[in-house]
Amino acid sequence: MSEKDGVGGNDSESWKARGVALRVFVYVFATHLFAGFIWILFYVGGHADK
Repeated sequence: MSEKDGVGGNDSESWKARGVALRVFVYVFATHLFAGFIWILFYVGGHADK
């Protein structure tokens, strides 16, 4: 088999590494977005007229 088949080649490993990096970026971004939303809720709730 040749390297083009993806068996035992570096290509499949680079795709896996790229997929993991993308997944980590998405998870970190989503977590920060959620944390920012929670922070805004507490900020607005703390400054609301009671």
